[in-house]
Amino acid sequence: MKNPYEERDNESPAEVVWHHGGVTKADRAAIKQQTPRCLWLTGLSGSGKSTLANALEVALAESGHHTYLLDGDNVRHGLNKDLGMTDDDRTENIRRVGELSKLLVDAGLIVISAFISPFRSDRESARALFEPGEFIEVYVSASLETCEQRDPKGLYQKARQGLIKDFTGIDSPYEAPDAPEVTVDTGADDLDACVRKVLAMVCR
Repeated sequence: MKNPYEERDNESPAEVVWHHGGVTKADRAAIKQQTPRCLWLTGLSGSGKSTLANALEVALAESGHHTYLLDGDNVRHGLNKDLGMTDDDRTENIRRVGELSKLLVDAGLIVISAFISPFRSDRESARALFEPGEFIEVYVSASLETCEQRDPKGLYQKARQGLIKDFTGIDSPYEAPDAPEVTVDTGADDLDACVRKVLAMVCR
C-alpha cells in the first residue's frame, strides 16, 4: 500500500522528506504483543461515544492491551483549539485527528478516536491513511430524539434556542456511515453489550 505521507510530500517543499526510522511499526507491535488498530467512533452528540470509548479503553487495558483514547472535546482543548465549528474547520479537525491516529497506530497502540465526525468524506479520508484492516469504523447509533433527551451538556437546548450555531443534527448535517465495521445502538443496548460487540471485532 502506498504511504499516504508520500503523497503529501509531493505538495510540500522539496527539502521536506519523510524520515524512515530503524524501528518499524511491526517491531513496536511485537513488543506490545498486539495488533495496532484505530477504532473510530462516530455519532451524534449525546449518542454515547465518549462513554463507550472510555469503557472500551478500560476493558482493553484490563486485558493487557496498550491503548490511547482521543476524545473530541479533549483534542479541541489543545491540538485543535484554533478551530471553530464551520464545515471547513470540522474537516480540518478530522484531518488532524486522522493523522494523529495514524501516528499512534504506527507506535503500536490501539487508538480509540471518538468524534462526531459528521461528514462521510472526512471519515473516508481518515480511513485512507491506514493499512487494510487497521481502521474500524464504529457507528454509535442513537436517534436525534434520544440524544436530545439525554443532552448531557445542554447543547441541544442551546442549539434549539439559537445560542449555538452549526450544531450537528440541528442546523448542520450528520451523514451516517454507509458500511461501518460495527454498529452499536445505544438507545436499545446497554453499555456492556455495546462494548462486547466492538471487542469481538477488535480481538478476533
